[in-house]
Amino acid sequence: MAKKPSMGRQKIKIAKIKKKNHLQVTFSKRRSGLFKKASELCTLCGIDIAIVVFSPAGKVFSFGHPDVECIVDRFFTRNPRPNSSAFQLVEAHQSASIRELNLQLTQLLNELEDEKRRGESLDLMRKDSQKRFWWEAPIEKLELNELEQLRDSMEELKKKVTNQSNNILLEIKPPRMNTASSTTDIRSFGYCDGFF
Repeated sequence: MAKKPSMGRQKIKIAKIKKKNHLQVTFSKRRSGLFKKASELCTLCGIDIAIVVFSPAGKVFSFGHPDVECIVDRFFTRNPRPNSSAFQLVEAHQSASIRELNLQLTQLLNELEDEKRRGESLDLMRKDSQKRFWWEAPIEKLELNELEQLRDSMEELKKKVTNQSNNILLEIKPPRMNTASSTTDIRSFGYCDGFF
């Protein structure tokens, strides 16, 4: 079986690309390659560099070492980079401040992660407790059989409370003997009717 010949890397004719789609893709790839080469040049030679590029759509892209503004200011004022000890002291102070701020940021991010984990565990505990005690769930979320069971339990509770309150009332006030009736009706006290 014969191997198909591939186009491989071919030399591109250097002329303006006509198709807008191809133009944008080429610009994006070449821009990143340009910025990569500039970064390598800074690293290898220890130079300061600034590159400003406008895309075909009019967007501005820039690369600078140490930063674009510093290099542009130096270019327009034609002042060489100060090498004084005061400048180095300011740079050292800025670096120390940045390190301190980064440390604070890291600590805050760690605390945020801890709080998120704590919140997740509390949510799990809440969900777990709702699974164990279905009657603590909002009534709107209960199934029909759960509602019936809750109703039966509440009726049973009402009976027990009524019996207990009647027993307590009998202990507090002994029944008076009425000549008209020999029994005392607990319901006449008004505690049971309409209590629940």
